Amino acid sequence: MTPVVVRSYRPSDHSASRRLWTELTRQHNEMYGEHRDDGGAGFEEYLTRLDLSGLWVADHADDGVIGMVGLIMRGRAGEVDPVVVTITHRHKGVGRKLLQHVAAEAKRRNMTALTISPESRNVEAIRSLHAAGYDVVSSIELTMDLERHTHPWHHGLELHELPFRS
Repeated sequence: MTPVVVRSYRPSDHSASRRLWTELTRQHNEMYGEHRDDGGAGFEEYLTRLDLSGLWVADHADDGVIGMVGLIMRGRAGEVDPVVVTITHRHKGVGRKLLQHVAAEAKRRNMTALTISPESRNVEAIRSLHAAGYDVVSSIELTMDLERHTHPWHHGLELHELPFRS
């Protein structure tokens, strides 16, 4: 495998990081049947967050920036948002490397915990996060679907012996 280095975000990473943001948004849109393409404008807003504590990129020796991870401050804890790896480099350990880096950074800053909020139907992401050590369920967000039959919800999630769609 060609070397991948995780390093701090630089202004020269802007266009590649915006493309990653667009790719992540597109994946979420496909997962939930939505049609909101902001062309990466959400990345511009993200960069202006006052609680953004750090942003790192996965820099591939041949392909350049192929992933990124951000750290949002939540008191003495942190929230990982976003974590994204371009589709052509998934399943190669890049996401794991990004998650390890942000965890090490949080420990270095004496944070007490890290949280991350994957989409409930993104089973692949949930499995990857669990393998990376995110194994505590700390909060639950429930949704009442007011537009019945417009979202392709899936059955199969059970929590405290109650059935949920995701």
